[in-house]
Amino acid sequence: MEKFIIDHTEDTPKVVLDAESGLFSIEGRSLPENAVAFYQPIFNWLTSYEENSKNPIAFHFKLEYFNTASSKQITKLLLILQQMAQKITVSIKWYYYKEDADIKASGSRFAKLIKADIDLIPYE
Repeated sequence: MEKFIIDHTEDTPKVVLDAESGLFSIEGRSLPENAVAFYQPIFNWLTSYEENSKNPIAFHFKLEYFNTASSKQITKLLLILQQMAQKITVSIKWYYYKEDADIKASGSRFAKLIKADIDLIPYE
């Protein structure tokens, strides 16, 4: 599968889905005007990956901020990863700036919501 890359903008995160390396990431701010339209191609790519690959993946979330609409889509994304984890090894890492209690709390809430391990990782 080809890499799926979306470059970041002021309102959207950088997205890298690399089937060859198994490294997937979403990084930056997520405030798209239409969160459903922004995240749908990511869901489509992951569904195709799940159907065509048995390789393990590591998904890294390093979000500075996201709005409510994005939160709903991130939840959908995590549920897709949860489903994938039944067939392949899925590692989920949630990075948060060590002084950002909101992003850390969001990672904790997502970890409780899904049935997959999410590693919360502080950074400076």
